[in-house]
Amino acid sequence: MPIMGKRLHHDNLGHKNSRRGFCIYINTACEGAVPSVTEDEGKPCVFVTEIEAQKEIVDNLLTRLHEFIDGERDFEDAITVEEYVVEVDVFPDGSIVDEAGNHFGKTS
Repeated sequence: MPIMGKRLHHDNLGHKNSRRGFCIYINTACEGAVPSVTEDEGKPCVFVTEIEAQKEIVDNLLTRLHEFIDGERDFEDAITVEEYVVEVDVFPDGSIVDEAGNHFGKTS
């Protein structure tokens, strides 16, 4: 099923064979903003809609809250949400480019 909607434009990268998608990112101390949810072979997990990605973040939050209730996680850790959704260009090989021009999941 094709993904409809506006594409991101990375004029300096010249990408043509991409489609729009959404990934869940997290900011890391070493690498900065990176996709936090991956599939097989380390490819970023791409969601068709922004709401689908947001629901995945909420699902993860609910899991952490249940772990707190069960005594398996600290309160602050359970309620802290560091993930956020980023619109990306998705290529046929499953790699992505975000609006900052970062390329993830690229095969050599």
